[in-house]
Amino acid sequence: MLETTCRSCGGADLQPVLSLGSTPLANSLPGLDDLDTSEPSYPLKVVFCPDCTLVQITETVPPAELFSDYLYFSSYSDTMLEHARDLTAEVIEERQLGPESLVVEIASNDGYLLQYYAQAGVPVLGIDPAANVAPAAEARGVPTLVEFFSREVAQELVSQGRRADVMHAHNVLAHVADLNGVVAGISLLLKPGGVAIIEAPYVRQMIENVEFDTIYHEHLCYFSLTALNHLFRRHGLAVIDVAQVPIHGGSLRITVGAEQAPSERVHAMLAEEQRLGLDRLAYYSAFGDRVEALRAQLLQVLHDLKAEGNRIAVYGASAKGSTLLNYFGIGQETLEYVVDRSTAKQGRFTPGTHLQICPPQRLIEDRPDYVLLLTWNFADEILAQQAEYRQLGGRFIIPIPAPRIV
Repeated sequence: MLETTCRSCGGADLQPVLSLGSTPLANSLPGLDDLDTSEPSYPLKVVFCPDCTLVQITETVPPAELFSDYLYFSSYSDTMLEHARDLTAEVIEERQLGPESLVVEIASNDGYLLQYYAQAGVPVLGIDPAANVAPAAEARGVPTLVEFFSREVAQELVSQGRRADVMHAHNVLAHVADLNGVVAGISLLLKPGGVAIIEAPYVRQMIENVEFDTIYHEHLCYFSLTALNHLFRRHGLAVIDVAQVPIHGGSLRITVGAEQAPSERVHAMLAEEQRLGLDRLAYYSAFGDRVEALRAQLLQVLHDLKAEGNRIAVYGASAKGSTLLNYFGIGQETLEYVVDRSTAKQGRFTPGTHLQICPPQRLIEDRPDYVLLLTWNFADEILAQQAEYRQLGGRFIIPIPAPRIV
């Protein structure tokens, strides 16, 4: 469905930033029997709202089509687990959480984060629409409500006497079609004095580092602190603290509450964004040209390597990888196959490009000369895991923010 007004404020003066054409759904990985079937594709256009400064895409794919059978399991990433473990320990201490507390996570996935609260004796509730992922969370001791979080779900929980001391929403707010409904639900479900901790990829990092591959149909919005501040204030909440964290190529972690004053860090970042121009279209206007320059650079690197007789595979059957391969037009003429740790993805094929997804062990067995690292946001983790392949002479191509070989 084409959206003609802002997802946050309803403003109608949406201004174009970038078009990536029409692409297949980034996490819809066809099986062998599906390869002869036409894959649906949808426009991928990015716009800017001058009224509330939100960067967003114009197309909304029905959420049930995207998330009800989901193939991304957070626990396959050691980086994600370490990130979650450190954060939960910090929050338990700061908020003095215990057996009488409740921590709720929106889009709790396979329980990768809430499991650490549960292990510490803090009651938890996960809320996630993916029925195929919920059993993995339950197995980790994380009771999970299989629903899309909304104002109505929050009202039902409150009617049961369940309100949250802490809510988490990590890498999900950007995925939400009904932004105002979700934020209204957060406001309802928090106890007096409670806080929501929210992480979302930072639009400044996306622009400065040419991270265009974070644009896909699941990611409806690309947030600045200014845009988040407008959104939460509309629902009686305030951003009371902010930090930049390296996860997912650079994210904002905001703490939101109803009763506390914003920290100096919040005031300082809002002022910095205004100084840099994140609240104005001009900041985003050259992004498309920089994406095209990156495309030319990467295609040249791959062309030169192939011309020398090298074999090239891929690491990471990721959503961002789907955007890069499809928009740059890189497929089976250049790349042989993809490897990924997720057993849920192995045996399937990449959207649009139809590269087979194999276990990482294939790199050792097959020894391609180079591997294009599409999950570059986990580069340190993956390079360490692939020490044996690298010792055998294999090298990785990291495409973002500019192609480099390691």
